[in-house]
Amino acid sequence: MLHRLTLGLLLFTLLCAPAHAAEKYVAAADCYWPPMELMDANKQPTGYSPDYLKALAKAVGIEIEVRNVAWDGILGGVATGKYDIVASSVTITEERKKQFDFSDPYYEVVQAVLLPAGKKITSLKDLKGLKVGGQIATTGIFVVRNANVGADLKEYDDVGLAIEDLLQGRLDAVVCDDPVALYYVNKKTDTAGKLNISFKTQEKEYYGFVVKKGRKDLLEKLNKGIKILKESGVERQIAEKWMGSSK
Repeated sequence: MLHRLTLGLLLFTLLCAPAHAAEKYVAAADCYWPPMELMDANKQPTGYSPDYLKALAKAVGIEIEVRNVAWDGILGGVATGKYDIVASSVTITEERKKQFDFSDPYYEVVQAVLLPAGKKITSLKDLKGLKVGGQIATTGIFVVRNANVGADLKEYDDVGLAIEDLLQGRLDAVVCDDPVALYYVNKKTDTAGKLNISFKTQEKEYYGFVVKKGRKDLLEKLNKGIKILKESGVERQIAEKWMGSSK
């Protein structure tokens, strides 16, 4: 009798035990870079990158929580283990690869120069002597600075603040990634029709998800998910939702 009870208890325990929980990871995103990362009406992270991560997590059987984290210091946070992933439109560069590991690319971009509607430039050289704004420590700032065209650069914590100053006449131009520029030119209600993309750089850049050096297990999961989303067409659907095109 004792044997039967023990066996029954064991079977009951096995049958009622919870299923193996999915691995959980925390991703940081600076949610002021629309339409890639922004906050929804309920103050929750949304946009292309959070949607992409949710689809990726589902594809590979993991859980990813996206948290809003200020850009200043966001890369340092993944280095110290505060979170596992940076999903904040981070351009893959050789300099950054010395300090961090990157996933395969998940979005291709070029730099765009925004001007008030009706104004134009034909090259970065035309920015000479102009007041040009951009988000601090972003590729757009680096591109203008490295071009050495003599622009008066001003860096902002939030690209939206730079665009506000542009509309108020306190800046002559703003430089940012082209999906962000398209959002402000075409989709954002209070800026649509007031701005134009006057110039785009030819050099292509690629966004990647950032992890701490040595996180090969996590990197493999991210790369597997990226491949699935590309091949299944889900990546294209997410792009159409946020940019209106399957870029």
